[in-house]
Amino acid sequence: MRVQSDLSQDAGWRNEALAMTDKDLWIFGYGSLMWRPGFTFEEQAVAHIHGYHRSLCIYSHVHRGTEEQPGLVLGLDRGGSCKGMAFRVSAASVKTTLVYLRGREQATGVYREIHLHAALSDGRRVEALAYAADQSHAQYAGRLDRRDALRLVLQGNGISGNNPDYVCNTLNHLRALDIRDDYLEWLVRQLAEDGGKSEAEGSCL
Repeated sequence: MRVQSDLSQDAGWRNEALAMTDKDLWIFGYGSLMWRPGFTFEEQAVAHIHGYHRSLCIYSHVHRGTEEQPGLVLGLDRGGSCKGMAFRVSAASVKTTLVYLRGREQATGVYREIHLHAALSDGRRVEALAYAADQSHAQYAGRLDRRDALRLVLQGNGISGNNPDYVCNTLNHLRALDIRDDYLEWLVRQLAEDGGKSEAEGSCL
């Protein structure tokens, strides 16, 4: 059964309320959160959501680029579906986890917090917090021409590292989950041809 996503127009309010209860919180990761969550969790599971898809649609001004020389990172964009990783955070850790995630994901306000229905690989269905692209934000790139995306990834370098390594690490973890992403596969091939192989890029090929 397919379940439509967005459960709340005010996810921030829902999260503040949740942080004051004894409920655990599920968090849905589709990009770097899959391989570098950065918070303590009790369990993780492959998860599938509907209503949004994974897309390189965000100009990065902090983590993988700068305002003067932006990179390109993933966001959840409207339509389709997405397979990723869900993490269950204990009730005792919800508040500190939200503080961490908001500092990481909302430094420039390009991501908005949403709540999604997620189907876990073991058959459970949970409500999960995720960070989706704000299409009204100046850093929302939409779906770029592939060569434009390649140029941005090649130049991107920010406080979390260079943009090619981000793309390659994401692709490696998608492959480990048997998730095929032709767009990222093409990008990694082009990175090797156009920009030379970094250590991470070499491990992708």
